[in-house]
Amino acid sequence: MDIQAFSKLMQLSPFEVKDTLIAQASSHPERLMLNAGRGNPNWVATIPRHGFWQLGLFAMNESQRFLGHIPEGVGGLPEKAGIEARFEIFVNANHAVPGVQFLHAAVAYVRDQLGLSAADFLHEMVCGILACNYPVPDRMLGLTEDIAKHFLIREMCDGKPLLGGIDLFATEGGTAAMTYIFNTLRENKILNPGDKIAVARPIFTPYLEIPALNDYQLEMVYVDADVGQGWQIPEAELDKLLDPAVKAFFLVNPSNPPSVQIGEKGRQKLVDIITNQRQDLILLTDDVYGTFVDGFVSLFAVCPQNTILVYSWSKFYGATGWRLGVIALHQDNVLDRKLAELAEADKKALDERYGSLTLEPRKIKMIDRFVADSRSVALNHTAGLSTPQQVQMALFSLFSLMDTADRYKDAMKRLVRARHDTLYRSMGLEVKRDDDSSDYYTEIDLETIGEALYGRDFVDWLLKQIIHGELLFRIADEAGVVLMPGGGFGDTHPSARVSLANLNEYDYAAMGTAVRKLLDAYYQRFQQAHPG
Repeated sequence: MDIQAFSKLMQLSPFEVKDTLIAQASSHPERLMLNAGRGNPNWVATIPRHGFWQLGLFAMNESQRFLGHIPEGVGGLPEKAGIEARFEIFVNANHAVPGVQFLHAAVAYVRDQLGLSAADFLHEMVCGILACNYPVPDRMLGLTEDIAKHFLIREMCDGKPLLGGIDLFATEGGTAAMTYIFNTLRENKILNPGDKIAVARPIFTPYLEIPALNDYQLEMVYVDADVGQGWQIPEAELDKLLDPAVKAFFLVNPSNPPSVQIGEKGRQKLVDIITNQRQDLILLTDDVYGTFVDGFVSLFAVCPQNTILVYSWSKFYGATGWRLGVIALHQDNVLDRKLAELAEADKKALDERYGSLTLEPRKIKMIDRFVADSRSVALNHTAGLSTPQQVQMALFSLFSLMDTADRYKDAMKRLVRARHDTLYRSMGLEVKRDDDSSDYYTEIDLETIGEALYGRDFVDWLLKQIIHGELLFRIADEAGVVLMPGGGFGDTHPSARVSLANLNEYDYAAMGTAVRKLLDAYYQRFQQAHPG
């Protein structure tokens, strides 16, 4: 494929363009291909996984206490009575096995710090890991929800309790959460075809692609971050939310790809807008990268009644294959108020939709409508995230809650920051620490980097010379490095997304050197075109 043919592909989703770049980068078998296109981390959190497998062994012991005499390999359902004592016997017999001491500490933490029943917790975990029953409650297992709430308060709200309670719906990762939210907001007449929603850019591509589908037909108002302001959203952009026609504001925070959280100034601006002028505004914040930012504060912490929070355990714990996500809503939220304000004809239509679930369908909260709609209402009784997934979610959450010194979190931050610094130093650029950045991704902005290295005249010349996607194609073809087009994430500057999660530090050194080499070649052409 040549550059001209590749340029035509740039209108596709960046995740489709990535496959073409991988093929191009792999076309030289004698050279190692470096794929920084996708954000799958190359680490896993080992301690809570060891705990998961040891819990499974304990659970099998519990099952085999009943019907274990049947030679065909039949076990029974675990019994709660006496489970704590049997667990202590298991711990004493296996105290040196990796994961057992973590489990023992987790049970003690649940009992002594969270004030929950250790027997209830062990029984929920044992039944959950055996997957011997449907998820009950279908929205989320009871104690698992309590544990996840404590985790989200600690990690998303900087440990500061929210006034009022919150409800959670465990989902098959953040992507399922997105799907359910869009669908239920449409089905419940909260967002209708032709409505305006604001979308913060740059952003994870599906937030740009889903609203335009025939299913939704939403009009998007773009709220753009400014690379010149450290990828913060200027006040003038946030003022677009003052338009009462804008029904909702969708954002990824920290952003994807710049990986920068909305700072204190931006958060206070949003609080002011909602408090004083837009009490009806819906915020949807996807905060999967928040755990990589020092002192992260979600919009859910400052505007809880207006915010739908989406979080996924996938990136922080190296668990993308587990598909562990959650939707969180404050118990006093704007969505339930909007349901109450619907026209009577719409309420009657929704009465019919949810009438098989209860004699009083108007009392069904929005969080429970997410659950019902996730199974087309008729299958609500078999809804819910698989129970082994919920068990691993609980163990991941407890791992962080018990790590009061943040040893694991600090290790993850050091890891991605070292890769970030190596990449930029290899390009010959000064490394600056941004307290609002997660450094999970970085955005290589051609204008900013080109100007820093060679001056504005060079950048103005370069932007006139290259065709769409040329740098991405050439760095894949000539250096074997795969990056993703920033334009696919809504970046209005020529740029590329680099994942700092899925390669080793020396790979980022090679990547930075390759980018610099390519820019040097363009600069030589610029000098030839502008002698003296």
